[in-house]
Amino acid sequence: MIKIDQILCPTDFSENAEHALNYGLELARKFNATIHLHHVVQVPYMAVAYEIGPDVAAAREMAENEGRQRLAKRVEELEAEGVRIEAHLTVGTPFVDIVTLAREKNIDLIVIGTHGWGALKQILLGSTAERVVRKAPCPVLTIKHPEHEFVLP
Repeated sequence: MIKIDQILCPTDFSENAEHALNYGLELARKFNATIHLHHVVQVPYMAVAYEIGPDVAAAREMAENEGRQRLAKRVEELEAEGVRIEAHLTVGTPFVDIVTLAREKNIDLIVIGTHGWGALKQILLGSTAERVVRKAPCPVLTIKHPEHEFVLP
């Protein structure tokens, strides 16, 4: 018997993340599970800080506020559909924060979208989904979009 009570769905609000969330929602409905919708505001790196100027704190605050607003809107939409959902926003490195939250909340399954980057970008930057798969304390379902679908709109 499979028992899934807590499903973590990380989001960067991209089309791929939204597509993966559809899988998480469908599984949550089947197992009567809670969805943990998680957005990570990435810590600005020096190159980014250089481009936006000296006011890194203001840029971070702006990114956090935007993330909170987008999460709140999405949570409101999902709650209207009858889904049990918890929103989480952290500031840090996506794969680290995703794995940390999975441990803290005793997550049973992580459902994460992949971006399908090209080989060069993959080698240079790595993949959040790949790192989550390697470090997660629970099973991870990766969703590539578009590909073979088993959750239909």
